[in-house]
Amino acid sequence: MKRTVLVALALALIALPAQAEEKTRLSVVTGGTGGVYYPLGGAVANVLSKYLPGVVATAEVTSASIDNLKLIGAGKADIAFSMADSAWEGYNGTGKFQGKVPLRSIVVLYANKTQVVTVQGKGIEKMSDLKGKRISTGAAGSGTELIALRLLEAYGINPEKDVKREKLSVSESVGAIKDNKIDAFIWSGGLPTAAIVDLGASPGQKIKLLDHSDAIPAMIKKYGPLYVKDTIPAKTYPGQEKDVSILSVWNILAVNEKMDEKLAYAITKTIFEKKAEIVAVHKEAQHIALETQLTGGSPLPFHPGAMKYFSEKGVKRP
Repeated sequence: MKRTVLVALALALIALPAQAEEKTRLSVVTGGTGGVYYPLGGAVANVLSKYLPGVVATAEVTSASIDNLKLIGAGKADIAFSMADSAWEGYNGTGKFQGKVPLRSIVVLYANKTQVVTVQGKGIEKMSDLKGKRISTGAAGSGTELIALRLLEAYGINPEKDVKREKLSVSESVGAIKDNKIDAFIWSGGLPTAAIVDLGASPGQKIKLLDHSDAIPAMIKKYGPLYVKDTIPAKTYPGQEKDVSILSVWNILAVNEKMDEKLAYAITKTIFEKKAEIVAVHKEAQHIALETQLTGGSPLPFHPGAMKYFSEKGVKRP
């Protein structure tokens, strides 16, 4: 009898550490390593792991927006970085989505700047000069690819017939342009994007960024009010001597509508209350602001957990 009790006690003690180590694991799906999503996603994962008891969050490298949203729908990720136009397609089950994805916003992040990049000596001065050139439209399954194809369409450029199209990440695009394998690339991301900084700082490479804000009316007419006029200020990149007129689309953090309300509330609260630690990793995080959450940056409904936090902070729709 005594031996039986001791064995039972030993088994119970062995089981205790396993129970104590049970964690809520969150996958934060981001983008390529040369963009802004990945370092920002790492910072978000870090503050969630640091300040939410029992939570271990990990940032994952992906092709970005469209693939991220599909991972949310498939239950293979928990928090997704996405551009608003990609999220709208996922929510409605259009474009590259075979069905509606049950998405909800939790945070509006910052405006993604569309950047059309070339270098001196390619004979490209304006968007129409891209015809007949070798260009990258972003990684397959990315939000960059979606916006790049829409942008080319607005200029009457058929991406399958009028250009030789590659599907490269921003880091791969920079490598390809250095190696003279492409003439230009389109990228949608924050400022400054590390890979483009690297291109501008490379010997013998003088970058050019193409104005393209005149495409906005045609894109809004066809796809809705998802795009806004914006500027890349002079000196953002090495050798960039003047402001560039561009289009932007907001970035958001999206989750599955089935996420636990308390968890969604805790994630939202932590991101806002520990914002300084996220800004320390990438300055685009400085644009995360309570006053911009409900002003139309996200086309998706917000998760009830996020709305609870906004309500506590007195944030209302305008």
